[in-house]
Amino acid sequence: MGIAELQSYGFLTVTIFLTVALYAYIYHLYKNRKDADGHDYEDYADLALNDDLSDTPVNAKNRDK
Repeated sequence: MGIAELQSYGFLTVTIFLTVALYAYIYHLYKNRKDADGHDYEDYADLALNDDLSDTPVNAKNRDK
């Protein structure tokens, strides 16, 4: 077993580990989308695109106060 074969096994191991870690991180982000207060901040993702006066607001406010 030469150094080239060890390098190829090491590269394959690191690549598989980083791929699994990436998918685990993505799963963690989508599983815990809401913060501690229960706000889902993905609602704000299109806020820069939908900023016209006639667009519906993300959080509707009650004006009865």
